[in-house]
Amino acid sequence: MDAITALSGSGPAYVLLFLESLVEGGVNIGLDRQTAENLATQTLMGTAKMAQSSGNNYVELKNSVASPGGTTIAALKSLETNAFRGTVMDAVAAAFQRAKSLKAD
Repeated sequence: MDAITALSGSGPAYVLLFLESLVEGGVNIGLDRQTAENLATQTLMGTAKMAQSSGNNYVELKNSVASPGGTTIAALKSLETNAFRGTVMDAVAAAFQRAKSLKAD
């Protein structure tokens, strides 16, 4: 149950922080906030639907939208350089450890 809490119970906060970051990134490059919020939300919803219905794994889906030498691959490189994947994994592990410790308190 602690693992479910760490991934799914806390997951909405992770996703909302990611959405907030997308919006701030969009505003930073010149989009108005409302447009950035709409685009970020629609992107998330469309991606979730694609992931749910495609039958492909997440790596295949990610690779299918990342053209060699393109904008997406440049962004993915930046995310990897800045430890995005490891940071998210560490956040889930931190939530898991906290969930376990709450039972001991």
